[in-house]
Parts: sequence; structure tokens; C-alpha cells
Amino acid sequence: MDIREKQHGGLLYLPGDESLQREQLRCLDRLYEFNQCKPSDLKGKKTLLGEMFAEIGENCYIETPLHANWGGRHVHFGRNIYVNFNLTLVDDTHIYVGDYCQIGPNVVLATAGHPIDPELRKAGYQYNAPVRIGRNCWLGAGVIVVPGVTIGDNVVVGAGSVVTRDLPDNVIAVGSPCKILREVDDHDREYYFRDRKVNPKL
Repeated sequence: MDIREKQHGGLLYLPGDESLQREQLRCLDRLYEFNQCKPSDLKGKKTLLGEMFAEIGENCYIETPLHANWGGRHVHFGRNIYVNFNLTLVDDTHIYVGDYCQIGPNVVLATAGHPIDPELRKAGYQYNAPVRIGRNCWLGAGVIVVPGVTIGDNVVVGAGSVVTRDLPDNVIAVGSPCKILREVDDHDREYYFRDRKVNPKL
């Protein structure tokens, strides 16, 4: 079996494989270029993201610095996504983020895992499982999403949460490990923050 089939098939493999490392370093060089762009070089950043990512839709903005194991090579972004500073994409396999998502600072989306068995880990083995984020989600500052997790549409994940299990559509979830606090409801349509009402003219 080809090592890339293992890499993307959830099987144990050795990420230090020479052919993988050559490819990965090329991706990381491109990521380095992206992180050196001036904040005002919007055109240059957009062009590089189109070359770096597996897919990226229109009107996506990613603050620098961006960190990514494969420079975004296995990352699929929809449209109208905003990413704050210091996003870490452990993109050893595929990461999917839906349209209209907002990602706070210092968020980690991780697809790579290592065996619990100490001998396998000592030998350098790794496995990967994809991460999927639905449409119109908000991941607060410092959220960590671990390998294999799927988050539904319209989900808010509170700052500092560690998401270890799938989350359904239309919920607010917080904590470590992250748990559902409640569903998004009519109160959220009336109040945008504590006792502050949404202006009906918006």
C-alpha cells in the first residue's frame, strides 16, 4: 500500500518517509512566504492561499501568522471565512471548514494522532483522522479540535474548549472536554450579548 494511502486512510505510517518530507518541505516553504506578506498585500496573500490550500472559496481572510504541518495542502475552506491570529492546522490529512465560519485566535484543528503503545510511539508511528467543521460556526479563542471530530452547522464553541467528540447542528458547547450547553434558540435572535438587544433594523 502506498504511504499516502496510509496517511489519508487512518492507518499507522511513518511520517519521516523521505518522499513525504520532500513534499512537506515544499509546502512549508510556501507557508513561510505567506507569513512574510505585508498585511496590506491582500492580493498576494489571496494568491498564495489559492496555491497552498486544497480548496479555498471567495472572500476568505486569514490573519498571519498561520501555522500548518503541510502548509494547508490538505485544507478545504468554503466561502466567507474569517480566521484570527495563530491558527494551527495539523493538516496531515484533510480538514474541512464550511462557509461563513469564524475562527478565533490560537485555535488548533488537529488531524494527527500517535499510538498509546510506547513502543509504537518510540518507533515514530502516526495515524490521521479528518476534522470537519460545518457551515456558519464560531470557534472561540483557544479552541482545540482533536482528530476525527465532526462539528455540525451553526455551532458556537466557547473559548478554551477541547472538542473530543462530534457536535450536532445548532448548539452552543463549552468546556474541556467540550459538552453541549444548550441549543441556539429565540433568545439568541433577540439578544446578541448578555442584555444587549439586536437592533431590528439590522
